Amino acid sequence: GIKLIQNVTELLADDIAFIKFFYNEEVSGILTPLAIDTSHPFPHILNRSVNLAITLTDNKDKSGKKIHFAVVQVPSVLPRFIELPHTEDGIRRFFPLERVIELHLSDLFYGMTVKEIQAFKITRDSDLSIREDLSADLLAHVKKELKNRIWGDAVKLDISKNASTYIKSTLRDLLNLQDYEVFETSKLIHLSDLMFFYGLSDTAKLKFSPIEKRNPLSAFSLDRIFEQIRKNDIMFHHPYDSFQAVEDLLKFASRDPKVLGIKMTLYRTSGDSPIIQYLKQAAENGKQVTVLVELKARFDEERNIMWAQRLEDSGVHVVYGVMGLKIHCKLLMIVRREKDKLRKYVHLSTGNYNSATAKFYTDISLFTKDPDITDDVGNLFNVMTSFAKMPKFRRLSVAPLYLRDDMIKYIEREAEIAKKGKRAYIFLKMNSLVDPEVILALYRASCAGVKVDLVIRGICCLKPGIPNVSENISVRSIVGKFLEHSRIYVFRNDGEDNVYLASADCMPRNFFKRIEVMFPIIDPENKKRVLRIISTVLKDNTKTRVLQSNGSYIRLTPGEHIPIDSQNELFKI
Repeated sequence: GIKLIQNVTELLADDIAFIKFFYNEEVSGILTPLAIDTSHPFPHILNRSVNLAITLTDNKDKSGKKIHFAVVQVPSVLPRFIELPHTEDGIRRFFPLERVIELHLSDLFYGMTVKEIQAFKITRDSDLSIREDLSADLLAHVKKELKNRIWGDAVKLDISKNASTYIKSTLRDLLNLQDYEVFETSKLIHLSDLMFFYGLSDTAKLKFSPIEKRNPLSAFSLDRIFEQIRKNDIMFHHPYDSFQAVEDLLKFASRDPKVLGIKMTLYRTSGDSPIIQYLKQAAENGKQVTVLVELKARFDEERNIMWAQRLEDSGVHVVYGVMGLKIHCKLLMIVRREKDKLRKYVHLSTGNYNSATAKFYTDISLFTKDPDITDDVGNLFNVMTSFAKMPKFRRLSVAPLYLRDDMIKYIEREAEIAKKGKRAYIFLKMNSLVDPEVILALYRASCAGVKVDLVIRGICCLKPGIPNVSENISVRSIVGKFLEHSRIYVFRNDGEDNVYLASADCMPRNFFKRIEVMFPIIDPENKKRVLRIISTVLKDNTKTRVLQSNGSYIRLTPGEHIPIDSQNELFKI
């Protein structure tokens, strides 16, 4: 087991001796105490770094009224948590680095008395200021802006709720923040550092059991994969279906002599991406390979620049996005010569081509040869790589021109069906529901008698359960071992069950600032599978939180019913 000690009273005498030795040998030499006064301006605090705010008095000041303010950054070059030398019944014990420093601050401020110590963290504005219309070289411009990111304005201060008003107000004013940008916490600062414990070698028994993922392509040889897609669309539900299936198909396509061309969008991909390797191999094997790399994918800009340059070095045609828009759709098109004709195969997904996140993000993807969909995808690639205007698509609903209008149209159609006494129902699953027009359309549908089930992982601006407004709407959020990332949109349409998957959430930025795709599930068996997925999700009574009309969430419990964890049950579907 693991125990994180934060209270000094829990330390043993041997612990204190060890901590003092560790401080003297490993820590003290790299600390820099920074006074804050008229001759020592407030330093540039690194984004998301852990720091200590300290108030002191001068020992020569007998009144003790003059308060001095100082800051010490907790070194990021050292482990955040220090392992103590003795275990308790096999339990490994750790102590935070900032607490090690706190215990020895008097050594840093000789002749001063430490009055208060509070850990804090600031978050800086990480948006890049990119004027695409004024930049002749987008790649060079993004590189330049990345260097300026560290100088972004502070937008958030995290600090202990026990901090004095003096420390909170001093930091707030020094950082030019408003009260609403100061977040008080009773927890450890910068909780993401706790991932350190996940990486410990002897913690396997504390982790979820490894999952046995299915590979739907294992039922037949890869050299027959295109033959299989011609027979039926193939749908994957990740991570229950291994993402390796997608990688395997691209690997085979990169070597298949019948494949002439590959086109793909990349928004986020993993650090050691097999996808990149197969795209490079395809180009080196003489295939026409075009990749749209989104340079403006927040926090992945540097990685995407690296991949773009490596792809170009291998002979891949790399396109750096579309002016004024982010390419957020997830598309792969393979062009193959078969019996003296060219045939297109496409893969569409709700999630990124990222083998790392595919292990714990839930997403659904589809391989299809449907001519309407493949033609739509081909036309969309032409829009993204050239000056071609966006056409009206046959099967796809594409942002920024059509997606929101289509979404509202489908919602309003359900309302009209309900008014006629026919079967109407709406199921929407997404990461965030923010768009006001979609929310108003859902309110109108509820008033028309349409039952609406929403599964929203994150932000939801809709209020359910309000009489005469949203009494027919329920909102759930599932928090389990997998991150619920898939976007599923289902409209009953008097029994037809129109099922769509999408790269987009219902947010203005998705509808108007990105190229997004919503695509239909046409194959009857795949449609049935999606409906079974949503039925299972709605039965969850162990990991589900239900949104109340006042904005609070209540966690469902099984009570006397059989416990159902939808993420476990979905392995069976």
